Amino acid sequence: MRGSYCFLLLLFVFSQLTERFQSKPYDIPLEQRYSYVDGVRHLWVYADDKPHDPNSKTQPRTEVRIRGLDYSSGIWQFEGYGFVPNGTSGATVAQIHGAAQDATTIILRIYNGEMRYYSKDLVATDLYDKWFRLNIIHDVDGGTVTVYIDGLQKFHVKDRGPGDLYFKCGVYAAPANISYYMESRWKDIKIYRKC
Repeated sequence: MRGSYCFLLLLFVFSQLTERFQSKPYDIPLEQRYSYVDGVRHLWVYADDKPHDPNSKTQPRTEVRIRGLDYSSGIWQFEGYGFVPNGTSGATVAQIHGAAQDATTIILRIYNGEMRYYSKDLVATDLYDKWFRLNIIHDVDGGTVTVYIDGLQKFHVKDRGPGDLYFKCGVYAAPANISYYMESRWKDIKIYRKC
């Protein structure tokens, strides 16, 4: 079929999440900011939580890094079902970490039920209190990132240059305009690479 993509599934489901855990407040046990029940990863953080490292000046976060699938070229895709409860605002829920010109290629944040590219461009609306399928396709060689929600293309942007890249999801407080409590849930996470 002309223009179709063939993606090779590289990872069906995390099997040992603690080995893939990226970050949580450094002074709190993992189980106080994360749970995994019936296939659903539940991640939460409070605005006054500590950062992930005592020497860090970054905002609080509880995130999962998909380890072992870092990339620097080709076409890669993140797929996962996300859920953000009403009240969570100013929270990064998914990102591609790494870029030539910045720390990240893309950050997707929730503000009042809307998903935004960083704090600016609108990606999708009405995302509170329901499961949505998020697909992020990164064409490193072509220099673009495309975002789909429930199978519909919602956003397309130039990336920020190649780098050592990987996907993350969870909750990471934005620099400003955040709710006190931030939460996201994730299930059925998969990573694909174009054949």
